[in-house]
Amino acid sequence: MTSPPNVPQAQDRWSPRLWGTLLVLCAAMFLDALDVSMVGVALPSIAGDLGLSTATLQWIVSGYILGYGGLLLLGGRAADLLGRRRVFLIALAVFALASLLGGLVDSGPLLIASRFVKGLSAAFTAPAGLSIITTTFKEGPQRNRALSIYTTCAATGFSMGLVLSGLLTEVSWRLTMLLPAPIALVALLAGIRLIPRSRREDSGMGYDLPGAVTGTASMLLLVFTVVQAPEVGWASAQTLLSFAAAAVLLFVFVTIERRSSHPLIRLGVLRSGSQIRANVGAAFFFGSYVGFQFLVTQYMQSLLGWSALETALAFLPAGALVALSATKIGSVVDRFGTPRVIATGFALLVVAYALFLRIDLDPTYAAAILPSMLLLGAACALVFPSLNIQATNGVEDHEQGMVSGLLNTSIQVGGAIFLAVVTAVITAGGETGGSPQEVLDRFRPGLVVVTVIAAAGLLITLTGLRTPRERPGIVVARSVPDKEPQRVAAGD
Repeated sequence: MTSPPNVPQAQDRWSPRLWGTLLVLCAAMFLDALDVSMVGVALPSIAGDLGLSTATLQWIVSGYILGYGGLLLLGGRAADLLGRRRVFLIALAVFALASLLGGLVDSGPLLIASRFVKGLSAAFTAPAGLSIITTTFKEGPQRNRALSIYTTCAATGFSMGLVLSGLLTEVSWRLTMLLPAPIALVALLAGIRLIPRSRREDSGMGYDLPGAVTGTASMLLLVFTVVQAPEVGWASAQTLLSFAAAAVLLFVFVTIERRSSHPLIRLGVLRSGSQIRANVGAAFFFGSYVGFQFLVTQYMQSLLGWSALETALAFLPAGALVALSATKIGSVVDRFGTPRVIATGFALLVVAYALFLRIDLDPTYAAAILPSMLLLGAACALVFPSLNIQATNGVEDHEQGMVSGLLNTSIQVGGAIFLAVVTAVITAGGETGGSPQEVLDRFRPGLVVVTVIAAAGLLITLTGLRTPRERPGIVVARSVPDKEPQRVAAGD
């Protein structure tokens, strides 16, 4: 297979079209993060306007997570088999439409349904977009630079979402739902023009329908169970039976994948130590961050009496630091390698969480909060691009969507599981009531758990420093002997 003539292979300078392609993909990732962060601040206004209970309100967030985390494996493989360009553009169009509907509905169930559809579409845009990048930019400095810019857009979107939600909610919560629609539409129109077509990657490959059904069902049920567990009880019959059913479906899925000639996930990729560390590290990193953000948001608004906008601005230094370092992380990875960069980022994360344990009911922002935010931003800037690079290096083009979906699944499932654990810890002594100091005392064990999760992630990543660096394509990819896999154009 040869690459189309319009894609540079060796030169370091990027053409305007290549920059445009990257910006379209970054816009989709930006929207995913923007949407997740904006809805949180708008929830109280949504509840008051639509008359929703707390349980129903929770599903506005959980519905998105369910669609996103449950279908990422299917979305990643669909990108490989059906064409990355096609899958990306169709899913982006669905995202725009669901955003429009979400801002116009007048009932809780319809709003939850629109959120689920948005999560579903993101489950296809995320792995498709990442695999377009990894098949467009040559492995090494070019790809590392592209991935650092790409992942930085996620952090920037999350930070801007917090600020924008605080401003837009003052006018109407519907604006927070509607804002992604025009951005997605512009990105879609630009993507149709800029993302080039290429030859299909699925020649001779079949479709693993049983694997798609059981894999998707197991992920959906697992995420649903974890999200519901804090409400219905971790030891309840419903939770235990749901976990058991998810385990059975997962076992059936693995059995199918081992016997399938065209599996949804080639289990051989999990023989790579770097691939396992990337996925486990992603779950621990994002899981600890989601738990931390949940606790800190509650602390600032419930105990300190800060507004939604003030809380958003408190997190802004972290996002700003990530944005400012966008073009530099790729060269850092080139020099030191992903294992060292990831381990350094995790170490900064542990220190950031540990410092926050000092908080009280009358903190000075510059002394008690800002140091943690700056360390958190540095950690995100180092870890997220490096995890993406480590997970996709050495993987052949026809499996890039698969490993991208696997990595994003680890992120979402890790976030759901560890957030549920943190929630269970802080609610163990009672969900409401008590003096501000008693509430803060209930938060502290949650902060300790967050710190322990990050420390566990650090220990896991440190194991990568003791192993020889894997040669690309030897373990992770199924390659033809004595033939180097060639990178192809973005799209399909």
